[in-house]
Amino acid sequence: MEVILKEDVSKLGARGDVVKVAEGYGRNFLLPRKLAIEANAGNKAVITQMKAASVRRSAKEKSQAEELAKQFEGLSASFQRRSGEHDQLFGSVTSGDIADAIVKKGINLDRRQIQLHEPLKTLGEFTVPVKLHKDVTAYLKVVIEKEVVAE
Repeated sequence: MEVILKEDVSKLGARGDVVKVAEGYGRNFLLPRKLAIEANAGNKAVITQMKAASVRRSAKEKSQAEELAKQFEGLSASFQRRSGEHDQLFGSVTSGDIADAIVKKGINLDRRQIQLHEPLKTLGEFTVPVKLHKDVTAYLKVVIEKEVVAE
């Protein structure tokens, strides 16, 4: 089945692309979520308009992402967590924790934009990539310190 993507779909294609997908994937996932439309003669005429609008929208989104990336310079997120021997944390610091810390600093960020492959489980300083746009990636400094327990 051929479909025209209305939005960027990871590992499939960009907005406006005509891609060939399995029947079930197209009918049960892409079409109901309005991520794509069926590629027929009438819809193929719309592709050119969609691509032009997509280029304009993508340029605007990229410039906004670059502005946001400038705000990440010098920005860091600090966490205090309980830890055991060898600086292992009892819990972990996840992308959701990092996103919450950044939102508290006034920057609107979704946890899915934080490219953390697995939660941070040790004390230390980490550099975490944040994908703001498909072409713009900012880097955030994350510091995890030992929580001081008052006895």
